[in-house]
Parts: sequence; C-alpha cells; structure tokens
Amino acid sequence: MDAVLFDMFGVVAMDQSPTVREAMVEYSGHGHDAFWAAYWAPRKDYDRGDLDGPAYWQAVGGLLGTAFSPDRVERLLSLDLESWSRLNEESVELVSELADARVPLGLLSNIPPELAARFEERHARLLELFPVLGLSCRIGHAKPEADAYRWCLERMGAAGEVLFVDDNRSNVEAARALGLRGHVFTSVPELRRALGRP
Repeated sequence: MDAVLFDMFGVVAMDQSPTVREAMVEYSGHGHDAFWAAYWAPRKDYDRGDLDGPAYWQAVGGLLGTAFSPDRVERLLSLDLESWSRLNEESVELVSELADARVPLGLLSNIPPELAARFEERHARLLELFPVLGLSCRIGHAKPEADAYRWCLERMGAAGEVLFVDDNRSNVEAARALGLRGHVFTSVPELRRALGRP
C-alpha cells in the first residue's frame, strides 16, 4: 500500500450517538421514521456546503411540515453536532502509526460547515495527521461524487496504490470505479490485517 485515504465518520470518528439521536427525534416533535427521512433528504447539500446549519434545519422542518423557530434550530444544530463528535480512539491510534511510518494519508469526509469547524477546534491534533483534508463542505464535492475522490488524489500525489477506507459500501464501490483499492470498514483489527499491520 503506497497511500491510504480514510473516511471520517464510522471509521476514524464514531457514527452518531444513539442517545443523542433519540434526543433529536424527541425534541423535533415528530416520529422516528419521518424525522430521519427529512434529516437525510437535504444532507448532501449541507455536507457539500450548499446550505449552512440554519438553512439545513429549515429545509428539514419544511419536509416535516414544521417551521422551526430560531431557538429550536439552534438546539437541533447543537444536538446534531454533539451526535457526531466522538472519536474512535482505536482508529486514531492506527492512523498515528501510519503517520509515524510516513505513509501518505488523506481524509475524505462528508461533513457540513459547523461540524468541520468543531473538529478543527476540538480535534486539531487528529486532523494534523492528514496532510490532505478533503472536507466536503470546503471542496464542494461529497462522496460518492467522483470529483470528491479526484480532489484528494490530486493533492496526495500518490504514484502507486491507494487504499480507500469507508464504512459505506457504495462509497467504496465509487472509489474502486476510479481505480482505487477499497476496504469496507467493520473493525480496526480487520483493517490492520488489510494493511498488513497486525
């Protein structure tokens, strides 16, 4: 492996906190299925930076038939940020090992503006491990769009084989279509085996 391009959430950081997910649904005043359908529908636009947090939550509210007040938007935005803010320390340890071994690293994350700012504030040392940071809201492309991968590859300058690691199979398949190797992340031990780093 000449270089590794990582996904953030579900790999280096944890997926959404189940506890906070429940709190978001309860606070919204809507049913579980309706809330999550509305939550995900405009998410790609939010991740790409086409919407900021308040505009995103107004879009979610519109799909739910609710005009969220500014106070409710602020609370939902706060809960959303909290739900995505946990690191996978086992993954961070592996990334640190790769960085110490001078393996070229990149991060390609679908991440909205407010969450990117939070990670820069709270997890700067983690982000510094990645010389190439492909944050969707900053590069204007979100996975599985081909230009999201190309943006990272151009800046990584890897002359050989690049492994893309993501917990979302469709994102991995999109990377493979561009000639990258792909690994669907399920656990750090399994990823270590794929990297030959027991």
